[in-house]
Amino acid sequence: MREPDFWDAPPPPPLPGPPPSPPPMRPMPLMPGPPPHLFQGEPPAPRIRRGDVRAALLALLHEGPLNGYQMIQDIEERSLGVWRPSPGSVYPALQQLEDEGLVTGDESGGSRTYRLTERGGAAAARHAGEAPWEEVARTVPAGHHELRRLWAQLNEAFSHLMSTASDRQLAEAKKLIKQTRKSVFQILAED
Repeated sequence: MREPDFWDAPPPPPLPGPPPSPPPMRPMPLMPGPPPHLFQGEPPAPRIRRGDVRAALLALLHEGPLNGYQMIQDIEERSLGVWRPSPGSVYPALQQLEDEGLVTGDESGGSRTYRLTERGGAAAARHAGEAPWEEVARTVPAGHHELRRLWAQLNEAFSHLMSTASDRQLAEAKKLIKQTRKSVFQILAED
């Protein structure tokens, strides 16, 4: 016969009174930046076809060596701000091109610069003159291009405001944002 141990002991009696309440939850702080779906009728998203990232990278590298960040910026600039491919689409595509022997990458100063190999140059030359960023930009109505670019610039300014503004600057920005919202609705009411 074994001796009783800790696991054989009966549970302790319940404590008198109601169970303790959990600590109050604090509200989550809002993330900086505009709400994800600010517009009900948000401008149409660009249509990017399978292979557009790859084609754009080859076209850019046909002009000369670049790092991944420079390629992302160039695509955004050349598409008039309509298309900014994510690093999650650019770097795997570069790796695939490297695996296929079309590009090679060199580490320099903490950045990897890519250039076309001889095979890559031949592949890019076969598609010279094609600009995938122009085709993607055409999938968005022309009137929306500048509006999208301005919105991106405003978003950048808003991020800086949230991280560096003084109380006085925040108060002025709030007034400006409220007035701007009112003005946009006045424009919409004109029709």
